[in-house]
Amino acid sequence: MFEKLRIIFSIPELRKKVMLTIGLLAIYRIGFHIPLPMIATNLDSGAGGGAADFFEKVSVFAASDLRQATIFGLGIMPYISASIIFQLLGSVYKPLEELKKEGEAGRKKLNEYTRYLTVVICLVQSYMYLKFMLMAGSNGQSSINPNFMNANEQLFFGWQIVAVLVMTTGTVFLMWLGEQIDEYGIGNGISLLIMAGILAQMPKALYELVLGMKTELTGLAKGQVGIETLIILVVLFVVVVFGVVFITLGQRKIPTQSAKFTRGRRVYGGTRQHLPLRINQAGVMPIIFASSLLMIPGVLFGFLAGQFASDGALFRGFNLISLTMSDQTSYFFNLLYVGLIFFFCYFWTAITFNPKEMSDNLRDSGTFIPGYRPGRRTTDYLEKVMVRITYVGAAFLGLIAIVPTIVYGSLGVPYSIAGFYGGTGLLIAVSVAFDLVQKIDSHLVMRNYRGLLEGAGGGTSPVV
Repeated sequence: MFEKLRIIFSIPELRKKVMLTIGLLAIYRIGFHIPLPMIATNLDSGAGGGAADFFEKVSVFAASDLRQATIFGLGIMPYISASIIFQLLGSVYKPLEELKKEGEAGRKKLNEYTRYLTVVICLVQSYMYLKFMLMAGSNGQSSINPNFMNANEQLFFGWQIVAVLVMTTGTVFLMWLGEQIDEYGIGNGISLLIMAGILAQMPKALYELVLGMKTELTGLAKGQVGIETLIILVVLFVVVVFGVVFITLGQRKIPTQSAKFTRGRRVYGGTRQHLPLRINQAGVMPIIFASSLLMIPGVLFGFLAGQFASDGALFRGFNLISLTMSDQTSYFFNLLYVGLIFFFCYFWTAITFNPKEMSDNLRDSGTFIPGYRPGRRTTDYLEKVMVRITYVGAAFLGLIAIVPTIVYGSLGVPYSIAGFYGGTGLLIAVSVAFDLVQKIDSHLVMRNYRGLLEGAGGGTSPVV
């Protein structure tokens, strides 16, 4: 491995790309620690427990820590939201669908529209974020510096505009950083920013684990991390990572054969190939959608409950719903979580996978699936196969999503540690790591070097 790393840095072009990527990621991490000037403390001490928990969950896929009001407080989530919106609209809105088929020119136009929508989403989210932060301080625990407040103990309107513009500019700058990594660095820039935000939380989680660990046997007592608990955590982490890698790379290879044709005295075609279909076609999007949707009711009903007297029926009703939707260890929450993951798996696969278009492409290229006529029968077969393997992928995502809850509930370790055993963070980290390795491998193979994973089973995908 050290020899392969030496080879990477011995190639001038690849070394330049890697160092530029590392430098841009360092700039992102520096900006991550620059707070807004009107903020006195972070939201761990200023916001309520529900708000802090909400921000902690969103931060996993926002490439930021929303509990700290920094210039990059919104992270890259507005850009991801805008991209998802246009991807969904591209499947139902005819002009956007036509634009997607125009090649490079259409892609540039869509990117331009995505940037405009990102700015609009940033303006709305930053204003709501600031207002939510102010409301969280209404109980005397304000996060706003008193020097920036008016006589009514509210942040001056001018400083509100400054905060909104600074956070919007921060997200736009992160979007620009991601594009620079795409063009001049190596790997997918936006994905690397998200992974950097996830991995940056690991030292703090490990510190909490070591701080509360006991160098003796505890009999797996809940809330106590002993030697046997640490061994279980290490083994479980290896098993979960192995499962994530297996399903991420897993494919269903459908045999195809090209038609034979004669040109002069030579016969062309007739070769056998494979059409790979990913088991986890939807990627990490179902978990992001499901977890985001489940966050809203708990926070919303908790806010509504605070608007009524604590001895009223409406307060008890809203508070019960809020507690139920916020209790991640309850059976109801986890069943609803898994159900939403299944729904969004099929929903996202139906949007991103078009069996009719794939069938038409096979027919136009003179390729067919043995035993199925080109056209409608091929389309139906591809759709049936995708429905079956999507069920497997959705079941896997559902299992991975609730593993942190199981670890947290059964072993009693802090959730910041249990969160690394599944869910969005682990899937994103593994997917981005493989994408980065593949891009580095392409540069090495182009120069007649062996890839990073060659000789260790790399370059192959499990087949089901």
